[in-house]
Amino acid sequence: MRYDIQLTIDYHYDAPSDHARNILRLLPLETPQQTVTARLLTVDPPPDERRDQQDFFGNAMTTVAWHQPVEKISFRLRARAERHPQPVSDLSAPLADLAADLEQAGLEPASPLHFLGASPRIPPEAEITAFVRAALPPAPSTRAAVEAIGRALHEVMTYDAEATDVGTTPQAAFALRRGVCQDFAQIMIAGLRALGIPAGYVSGFLRTYPPPGQPRLEGVDAMHAWVAAWCGAAQGWVEYDPTNAQWAGEDYITVAMGRDYADVAPVRGALRSAGGQDSTQAVDVIPLDTPTPG
Repeated sequence: MRYDIQLTIDYHYDAPSDHARNILRLLPLETPQQTVTARLLTVDPPPDERRDQQDFFGNAMTTVAWHQPVEKISFRLRARAERHPQPVSDLSAPLADLAADLEQAGLEPASPLHFLGASPRIPPEAEITAFVRAALPPAPSTRAAVEAIGRALHEVMTYDAEATDVGTTPQAAFALRRGVCQDFAQIMIAGLRALGIPAGYVSGFLRTYPPPGQPRLEGVDAMHAWVAAWCGAAQGWVEYDPTNAQWAGEDYITVAMGRDYADVAPVRGALRSAGGQDSTQAVDVIPLDTPTPG
């Protein structure tokens, strides 16, 4: 499925901000699951410094800075990408044998070894570990274990945009049994790693659908987060969305993958300002192909 992707993020400051600097991860990523044919990120006002590069994990990273005070900043993405169907066959190693596959892994950026241990925002957590162990079917394949844990988490968690914020830990969100896609993903990652399954945090875009009979509205699609899990050398990486209890298929466009949210935050940075700020975001994921019937 091919998509045109449009994203606008606007920041407005109560007082001019001095020496603003941001790190952006907004450009869609070329992966085995998707092909990116065009992508352009524009910034207004034009920054005094701009550097486009790749981070350690191969994500597109843009660093921008302003040396003069600014009252507002806009980031505008325009891209075209094609998402390929995800294989449905289970070629994964038995979960009990996954450690043997990991012994053969190297240390390149895409190595599953980087996604196996604790990361800054996802430490080990005893309650999550106990939960995922109880959710496992008998003697599962690694892929089956990933799906079982994602579905079990979806059953006990409630999506609630007011319950957590960007700094909420997986432990706190799981204790509440409430949160947003960031919380669902980081809790699942903590559980998978506790079982010895390498797992990463994926940020990107999710195509949404209007209610039946209603027109599609502009700007109502969303940035989203889901999970990538390594299921052995034969299967490789698979992607699962615990927020919606489904494999991440053709409605998903990947922007970045890292160990947790800190590695892939769409916008992060620092500024000096005497007042507060407001921000708005609009996302459109526009399909270019007609789905094949049935």
